[in-house]
Amino acid sequence: MDICVVALGKIGLPLAVQYASMGHRVRGADINRELVDCINRGEEPFPGEADLAERLSTVVRDGSLTAGTDTTAAVADSDIVVVVVPLVVDSNAEPDYTAMDAATESIGKGIKPGTLVIYETTLPVGTTRERFTPRLAELSGTTPGEDLMVCFSPERVYSGRIFADLSKYPKIVGGIDDRSAAAAIAFYESVLSFDDRDDLDRPNGVWDVGTAEAAELVKLAETTYRDVNIGLANEFARYARSNGIDIHSVIEAANSQPFSHLHQPGISVGGHCIPVYPRLYLSNDPGALLPAASRTTNERMPAWFADMLRAAMGGSLEGAAYSSPGSHTGEVSRNPPSRARTPSWQPSRPWEPAWASTTLCSPMRSSPRRVSNPHNRALVGRRWCSTRTTPSTSSGHRRTCPMHRSWWTDGASSIHRPGRRRDAAT
Repeated sequence: MDICVVALGKIGLPLAVQYASMGHRVRGADINRELVDCINRGEEPFPGEADLAERLSTVVRDGSLTAGTDTTAAVADSDIVVVVVPLVVDSNAEPDYTAMDAATESIGKGIKPGTLVIYETTLPVGTTRERFTPRLAELSGTTPGEDLMVCFSPERVYSGRIFADLSKYPKIVGGIDDRSAAAAIAFYESVLSFDDRDDLDRPNGVWDVGTAEAAELVKLAETTYRDVNIGLANEFARYARSNGIDIHSVIEAANSQPFSHLHQPGISVGGHCIPVYPRLYLSNDPGALLPAASRTTNERMPAWFADMLRAAMGGSLEGAAYSSPGSHTGEVSRNPPSRARTPSWQPSRPWEPAWASTTLCSPMRSSPRRVSNPHNRALVGRRWCSTRTTPSTSSGHRRTCPMHRSWWTDGASSIHRPGRRRDAAT
């Protein structure tokens, strides 16, 4: 089988390697020439993805994976096209289709009759059928439902453990018609294997949810749920702090009952995914109250923390050293740590003090790391707290970083003046 993967980033490249590892010929396409050259040398372009370096080297060496910058040519030589180009939101929190539209143009020019195109990028409901399929058909001269098959199948993996997640979670598919869905099911069953899951109501594997729209909503639902859950935890945490209550003890106790799945509160919600996907949902359903409220709550958290800490320090943070617990993040690379949409990384925005030094504590870091500070070159620099938490789908984290916990119980202890030893922040 000839497969083209469009966009070889932190999700696309592992997918391409997975497909090639299953005995298929894979052509990767990306507009980044430096990235393409790195891949063709068999070198891992970004560290931190388990097993990627070894598996990439193997499939490049045996010729089953090649990369190039000509997307149209790669598509023309392929039977199946998997699209993993990122969709972002603009300054008005509206979907910015610039990159996706450009990729679709290049793909459409290379499609031949009988091609299956699968979008894995998270999309607003209806985008696959209403925006991309007509353009693919127009550019290629094919007819959807006859000689053009299009499907949506959201990626559901987490950076750092992608190969494991590909086997752990059901692969959701939804076609623009039954023929497209059947082709997608056959494809994914040929490139993926699945773990046994006794906790699922049906066997783990490829799950057809009926339509492209249903598959699009699956991804938006599971990610927006997390943002809403964290927003609720933040509301509880603000109230608990104002009343001298330990919110982490409350959440631990609440989650001992099987119907409660509260996540942990935090300074905000970061990453490529969780702050963005509720906005994609709201672009279809602008009257939805809970997603909008959770976005508002979570986006206000950095300023709330700033006010809390400023009051704890007597009204001024000038010259203070700042120990941040980081933020809930949907995608974090362990080395270097991801700063994607991480409000706690940018203290100059909500509070703008002349920090003397900053330590960031991330649940995804296992060792301290000093990193440069882009906001003030006079600063000592930021370091990462080495305290690690264990992710949990039911409660956010099973064990809370002590520094993170102290923000909610003793905000003043998270900031100290230069010259005072602070072992907990080193």
